[in-house]
Amino acid sequence: MTSVDSPARSPLRRALDGLYALGGGLAALCVLGILILMLWASAGRLFEWRVSWVNDVVAWLCAAAAFLGMAYSFRNGDFVRVTLVLEWASPAVRRWMEVIALAVATVTIAYLGYWAAMFTYESWAFNDIAGNMVAIPIWIPQMSFVVGSAILVIAALDECVGVLRGQRPTYVTRVEERHARGDFSEEL
Repeated sequence: MTSVDSPARSPLRRALDGLYALGGGLAALCVLGILILMLWASAGRLFEWRVSWVNDVVAWLCAAAAFLGMAYSFRNGDFVRVTLVLEWASPAVRRWMEVIALAVATVTIAYLGYWAAMFTYESWAFNDIAGNMVAIPIWIPQMSFVVGSAILVIAALDECVGVLRGQRPTYVTRVEERHARGDFSEEL
C-alpha cells in the first residue's frame, strides 16, 4: 500500500487530490474575501460610506467557504468523527463499519446535492434575484452549495472505494501523520 503523498500516484489520484485541493483553495479565497470586505466595511463606517451591501456578500462568502472546503476538510480528517465504537472493534469489523458509514454518507450527500442542484436550477429558471442590498441572480451564490456538494460526494465515494479495496481511510492516516509530527491542534 502506498502513502497518500507517494510520488507514484496514478493520474486519477492526482486529479482527485487536485479537485479536493481546488475546493479547499477556493474556500480559503472566500475567507480572504470575507477578511477584505470586513476591513473595507470597518473603514467605510468610519468615513460614513455606504457599506451595508457588504453583509450580503459576506454571508454568501461564508456559505461558499463552508461548502467548497468540505471535501478538503473531510479528506484531511478535520470533520468531527465519533469513533468510540470503532476503537473497540476488530480491524475487520472496523473496516466494514467504515464502508457502511461511507456508503450512507455518499448516498446522503448525493441526495442533498441533487436537491441543491434542483433548487439552484429553479432559481436560474425563474430568474430569482436576491432581495437584499445586492440584487444579483441568486443562483450565482447558490452554486457554491452545488459545487461543494458534488466535490464532497466524490470524496466520500473515493474513500468508500478505497476502504473497499483494503486501504485505510485517508482521513485516518492524515490525522495519524499529524499526531506523529506532534501536531494535536485539531484536538483543541
